[in-house]
Amino acid sequence: MTISWIQAALLGLFACLCSNSCMAGQAVGNYTIGRPLVGGLICVLILGDLQLGIACGVAMQLVYIALVTPGGTVSADVRAISYIGIPLAMVAIASQGLNPLGGSAANLAKSVGTLVGTVGTVLYYAVATMNLVWQSFGWKDVHNGKLNKLTAVNFGWPWISHAIFSFLPTMLLTYYGATAVTALRNALPMDGVAMKTLFTVGGMLPCVGIAILLRQIIGRTADFIPFLVGFTLAASLGLNLVSVTVVSLLFAVIMYEVEMSKGDKQNNSVVPEGPNNDDDEEDI
Repeated sequence: MTISWIQAALLGLFACLCSNSCMAGQAVGNYTIGRPLVGGLICVLILGDLQLGIACGVAMQLVYIALVTPGGTVSADVRAISYIGIPLAMVAIASQGLNPLGGSAANLAKSVGTLVGTVGTVLYYAVATMNLVWQSFGWKDVHNGKLNKLTAVNFGWPWISHAIFSFLPTMLLTYYGATAVTALRNALPMDGVAMKTLFTVGGMLPCVGIAILLRQIIGRTADFIPFLVGFTLAASLGLNLVSVTVVSLLFAVIMYEVEMSKGDKQNNSVVPEGPNNDDDEEDI
């Protein structure tokens, strides 16, 4: 598999759309097409090979399933993961001749995505730093009463930042990186220590993503029960994702009803104060 200049340019364009508010915005951009699961589908439309692109997107989504940016703190950049990591992972898997649905292909994709995500963090902060220049232009326009020029600050000038630190790096890395990945294929055999290390590390990375997600949604020890039941059913009964989802929905309904019944009991235990209390008791 090779990546042409046109394909690399399209990948760079989507990398810009993931975060540039003047186009797709945060909801559609960063939180939709910027996610590896959706990015894998877009990479398929650009590069082809449906199975391989979706498999890479799913593998990388597991690692970054709980990725958030609180206060602008970014541990990894989803733009780079989706539109640099997935294409390079697709090239690496195809060049190694691995089964796209196999465990080795998934582990290799996770390793590539992690490496690229770190590089993407540098690009993210570079865009943010350059955007400060446009913000200074905006403050001058506010002080001078030229509020009509603020549109350029929000929807015009940031394109320069993304063109320099999103579009160009993505295009260059995907185009020349594909050649580098192919060269690594020849230099690093599948049974070598380097490739085995990548596969081993990649196999453990989803645990990190799931652990981060659990820290956000579990407040007490009992909250682990639905998760453990789901994993037990999947492992022992061989249930697929749809079946486990239905079981988890039943648990959610039961827990919701239990919490609502507790609230009703607390409300009924409170006796209203006032002169009408006696009348209420007599009516009962």
